[in-house]
Amino acid sequence: MQKTEIVVGLDIGTTKIACLVGKKNEHNKLEILGMGKSSSPGVTRGVVTHITPTVDAIVKAVNEAEEKSGYKIKTVNVGIAGQHIKSLQHHGIITRPSYDEEITQDDIDALVEDMYKLVMLPGEEIINVIPQDYTVDNERGLSNPIGMSGRRLEANFHIITAQVAAVKNITKCVEKAGLRIAGITLEPLASSDSVLSEEEKEAGVVLVDIGGGTTDVAIFQENIIRHTAVIPFGGNIISEDIKDGCSIIKKQAELLKVKFGSALTSENQDNEIVAIPGLRGREPKEISLKNLASIIEARMEEIIEQIYYEIKISGYAKKLIAGIVITGGGSQLKYIAQLFEYITGMPTRIGFPTEHVASGSEEVTSPMFSTGVGLILVGYENLRRSANHFSNEKIEMKEDEQSKIEEVIEEVKPQVRKKSTFLDDFIIKTTGWLKDDYIE
Repeated sequence: MQKTEIVVGLDIGTTKIACLVGKKNEHNKLEILGMGKSSSPGVTRGVVTHITPTVDAIVKAVNEAEEKSGYKIKTVNVGIAGQHIKSLQHHGIITRPSYDEEITQDDIDALVEDMYKLVMLPGEEIINVIPQDYTVDNERGLSNPIGMSGRRLEANFHIITAQVAAVKNITKCVEKAGLRIAGITLEPLASSDSVLSEEEKEAGVVLVDIGGGTTDVAIFQENIIRHTAVIPFGGNIISEDIKDGCSIIKKQAELLKVKFGSALTSENQDNEIVAIPGLRGREPKEISLKNLASIIEARMEEIIEQIYYEIKISGYAKKLIAGIVITGGGSQLKYIAQLFEYITGMPTRIGFPTEHVASGSEEVTSPMFSTGVGLILVGYENLRRSANHFSNEKIEMKEDEQSKIEEVIEEVKPQVRKKSTFLDDFIIKTTGWLKDDYIE
């Protein structure tokens, strides 16, 4: 099996680092071949704050994924989040040389490339440029202008920026772990690929990814990304509230939240009590589940209010027919969907990363792996584009060049098999390469 058929997603989160290895089957569904995860002590609110612990955690997660999948991981698709993430709208224009030639993907790529040249504030850089709609001459609102004739090609773009230092720290950690980065993607965009359907994106939907350190928001309408935001609160702040409110240690607070936590106080009875083991030589501590729920509900209300504010300032609050989809580890709180519906008045469901995943991959059906699964899907989309570009180049080769290349490949195949268990992709641009260049 070729290496390009295996894609790896690396989710560097506040509470965990997850490495997922996947491939597409004959039904175009994603099969998860292996998964590794480890705690991430070097990440705070989605941002790498300590390099060495983060590198160690990445290595641990990658090694576990390699053991389970049977593949050697070299290249990964990485997600990025954090309060430093910002988004903006911009309009781009290019003038084509003539009407005679049709608009091609190269024209769109040139328009996108221009957006990466925008001057940002000091310390910021562009990480994602997402076309929303196009205009050819005076024809507006086009979703795909390829094949049309026109001189003036315009587009509206959703541009996502991040702090240069945050991007460099992630890059440094991944490279120190002995890996290459295929691409860096905003985490809510990756999560949206794994939990949202095309119908929801068309109807209008809000994706809310509640992680450990941040809550990511992405708004779609008419299959176009309209708004993104990162709120600097997540599951960890709830655990901190429980720790302070119940006078217990953080580990116990996290366990309480996961096992007995509820987002609605009204759903708990006054006589429901849980006993927490006391510290050395001390009596166990009894905690009312109703009080626990009241602590969680107060903080969740604050987070939801901030999410609702982002929805309102996007200008699409009344156009989101599909309502809200919650995913991420924080979405597993009991009655959280009901609390969202109560505060926002919008229909809400929990998003599981099963939209594009083949049955049998049970270990990644939890919402906490939505970003990891989404990063694999993003990686496949990038591979598909590059594969199409390669096939176009291959078709344009002359027959004698093509036959010469095939002869060289046939000659070196036995040597390649001796030196490597996996056959590398042969990316051939000229016929002048020595046959030894094919051998690792």
